[in-house]
Amino acid sequence: MDTPEIDAPELDTPQIPEEESNPDSHRFECRSCGFVYDPEEGVKKLGIEVGTPFTAIDPRRFRCPVCRSPVAAFRDIGPRNKPSGFEENLKFGFGVNTLTPGQKNVLIFGGFALAVAFFLSLYSLR
Repeated sequence: MDTPEIDAPELDTPQIPEEESNPDSHRFECRSCGFVYDPEEGVKKLGIEVGTPFTAIDPRRFRCPVCRSPVAAFRDIGPRNKPSGFEENLKFGFGVNTLTPGQKNVLIFGGFALAVAFFLSLYSLR
């Protein structure tokens, strides 16, 4: 007797975006002062060119440009477009938890600009 073949469901393997898996594109934050090293910006003050990954910087010579902390004081905070916050909290809220810091800035300051525009429009009423 032949047994029927059962198609096994495909395993859902999470697809990690290439930018998130590539540590050369990650930003690093100084735990002492909060300075963020972004490879897309570099550090002009220290002569580090744009596009230089943090892992390519000489740890013996590099110091935080703000507080002079060594490389060991920096921690990986991920790529620029990664949503900020704890991973387990990203699914809660009204959808703003999944926004990147830049998108949150546009939402906040855009709201302020809209409120100021509405306030100024009240002067046109008589």
